[in-house]
Amino acid sequence: QVQLVESGGGVVQAGDSLRLSCVALGRTFSTYAMGWFRQAPGKERELVAAIPWGISITYYADSVKGRFTISRDNAKNTVYLQMNSLKSADTAVYYCAAGQAFGRIKNGLGDYWGQGTQVTVSS
Repeated sequence: QVQLVESGGGVVQAGDSLRLSCVALGRTFSTYAMGWFRQAPGKERELVAAIPWGISITYYADSVKGRFTISRDNAKNTVYLQMNSLKSADTAVYYCAAGQAFGRIKNGLGDYWGQGTQVTVSS
């Protein structure tokens, strides 16, 4: 069995910070690209941040640049999303995804998905 499990969501005030975690169970994802997506009610799912394996590059949506940081700990089979200076527009369900190629994640595709964790930011 392969499973991605997100955690760390919650209800916070604007300006607060949260760190989301995504733990991969059942196999190693050290050679997979990882990404965080989010989806607000009535909105399409969008890619927030992505990180490949090995290479020190990242992708961020323009709306979160300078506020969010994606990182990974391959030894723990975990990817993180540090979210700072949160605002109401960040309210959404956040999903972790793993893809066999960085370009695949950047194009909104994932081979494995987590169940999502709710982030609610009050203004």
